[in-house]
Amino acid sequence: MQLGVVYPQTDMEADPGAIRHYTQAVEALGFRHILAYDHVVGVNTQSRPDWGTRPYTVDSQFHDPFELFSFMAGVSDKLGFVTGILILPQRQTALVAKQAACLDVLCNGRFRLGIGIGWNEAEYETLGVPWEARGRRMEEQVEVMRKLWTERSVTFKGEFHSIPDVGLKPLPIQRPLPVWFGGGSDRPQFNNDKARDPVLRRIARMADGWIPQVGPRERMLELLGRMRELLKEYGRDPAKFGLEAGVIANRATADQWADDVKFWRDSGANYLTVNAIRDGLKGVDQHIKRLEEFRKAVPA
Repeated sequence: MQLGVVYPQTDMEADPGAIRHYTQAVEALGFRHILAYDHVVGVNTQSRPDWGTRPYTVDSQFHDPFELFSFMAGVSDKLGFVTGILILPQRQTALVAKQAACLDVLCNGRFRLGIGIGWNEAEYETLGVPWEARGRRMEEQVEVMRKLWTERSVTFKGEFHSIPDVGLKPLPIQRPLPVWFGGGSDRPQFNNDKARDPVLRRIARMADGWIPQVGPRERMLELLGRMRELLKEYGRDPAKFGLEAGVIANRATADQWADDVKFWRDSGANYLTVNAIRDGLKGVDQHIKRLEEFRKAVPA
């Protein structure tokens, strides 16, 4: 199981020196990849009294993941990168395919594109993309991107795309790029399994791997069991399907960190990221210190 980190950009300095310091420290500590979240804009809660406790606002800092990872690739040698997740339906499909292909070349084939439909309707409105049918749109986007990543030129006509015999160059090193899906976890919009099942089915049918939102262990085992049932239903081998798990860094003791890692390794996770966002840490040095503490508890 490969260990990585969630980039804590909401707690970090935005300048290139801090990003370089963090990236190189992550690599020196033996982590193998960095996962970053994606939000283009945040809402001003002063005009949105209904926002409640939902995360991230106009004051939450997010770098564009393609720009961020391109910089990180230039200051590291072996790190991989994964979006966890990129809100694909609110972005132009061919442009994402181009950005992802170029990034894969620049990091020497160490990029995974994690995608999802998101939850913030205000971002869709800002980017001029309909909120409705975003799930169907994402499915067609994946089909189109995989063609653009593997074919010299593409002609395609679908519900959301019209592509007139065009192609990308450079093509990515990985052909096609691995596409991982978020979603299907216990979120407020999925208040029952009937609502969740179509999302899990989409993941089982189309994704190369899954990035679930980590919850209580018993519930995660239940969801993993359902996912493996669906993979078999679609004729896919669960052993070849990827799983990116997570450990929350504010667990009380080092023993709990080690126990969490063991749980996910035993559960079949291929990747695991350490997440210290919104943990009271401020600045690059505090975040590096927390990762050092984690590595002492989980040396390998």
